[in-house]
Amino acid sequence: MTSGLLIESFADFARSKNIDRPTMIAILEEVFRTMIRKKYGTDENFDVIINAESGDLEMWRTREIVDDNSEDIWDYDKIPLAEARKIQDDFEVGEQVAEEVKLDDFGRRVVQTARQTLIQKIKDMEKELLYQKYKDQVGDLVGAEVYQLLKHEIILVDSEGNELSLPRTEQISKDRYRKGEAVKAVITRVEMLNGTPKIVLSRTSPVFLERLFEIEVPEIYDGLISIRKIVREPGERAKVAVESYDDRIDPVGACVGMKGSRIHGIVRELGNENIDVINYTENLELLISRALSPAKISSMQIDRETKRVSVFLKPDQVSLAIGKGGQNIKLAGRLVDMEIDVFRDNEGQEDDEDVDLMEFSDEIDEWMIQELRKVGLDTAKSVLALNKEELVRRTDLEEDTVEEILNILKQEFE
Repeated sequence: MTSGLLIESFADFARSKNIDRPTMIAILEEVFRTMIRKKYGTDENFDVIINAESGDLEMWRTREIVDDNSEDIWDYDKIPLAEARKIQDDFEVGEQVAEEVKLDDFGRRVVQTARQTLIQKIKDMEKELLYQKYKDQVGDLVGAEVYQLLKHEIILVDSEGNELSLPRTEQISKDRYRKGEAVKAVITRVEMLNGTPKIVLSRTSPVFLERLFEIEVPEIYDGLISIRKIVREPGERAKVAVESYDDRIDPVGACVGMKGSRIHGIVRELGNENIDVINYTENLELLISRALSPAKISSMQIDRETKRVSVFLKPDQVSLAIGKGGQNIKLAGRLVDMEIDVFRDNEGQEDDEDVDLMEFSDEIDEWMIQELRKVGLDTAKSVLALNKEELVRRTDLEEDTVEEILNILKQEFE
């Protein structure tokens, strides 16, 4: 392979990847200097001149002429007078000899090695460019096509043919993919694994939902409405706190759209995830009340030091506050960054026969009682009103534990 072909192939690649000229020249020079070091042991007295546009290459070796009997004749930058006069017969001791080195002088094996080195440097640079490109795009929404379905991840390709990874843990549980299908996701991280960039996507990240809102709601994209916080149970439920910087704009109405026109596309993209859009406020009590919607709160007690809040609701509102599988109360707690305990408001509904669960602390572990209180069950009868399966579903308690609790409470009323 000629130097012209070597340089031209690299220059074409460099231009296609927008590599600047100085970087391109530096890489080419380093490849040829590696060849020189392998053949001559050093490249200190060599000049490498490259014209990337024309593909021309010149390599010059400069040595000082010494007497034939000098002890310095073996130095890398010295040449005996007799050898110098073979190049030009009027050379004298002390003069400098500049001798051109041709690519052919290195032999086929060295040139082939240089070619492999250049190819590897091209690949390394391509990987580095890919890493830097996507590293700057973390948090951005991307569209890609499903290329390969694996057990723990899905491989997608973007419009430039780059491979992206959507791990199983970053997929919405309801998502089902087919090869060739278009997928939207957000770039969540970019990492180097054994020198190869791995671009990881996510559809479960709150950032993904935020980007979808930016697409569907122009006021968010323009900065008139701000998303203050998003919490999600991917594919199931999400709460989005929004705030308007313009008093004339209703942030919740703008996000939902006329008859839900704006939010409908987002819900569909997320596998019918139930999205609650909440008007953000600095008033913590009001924010908690909005976060627990659609339940209506009777009253609440906030302990800012322990970051706990006790909310009291009418019996018919408790299940609404807790939500399916406890999702509503969990998300509300994460949204306001507080632990929420739900209690039934029994004012005007005295029941002398009912017993507070704390009365059973000698027989039932306190952590079990707290688990029940978290889902609004603070009296014996409120627990007994539900069957074993419902209690297991609502709490984090095991079936055997629930059965033991029910037996203890039943004995109280027998």
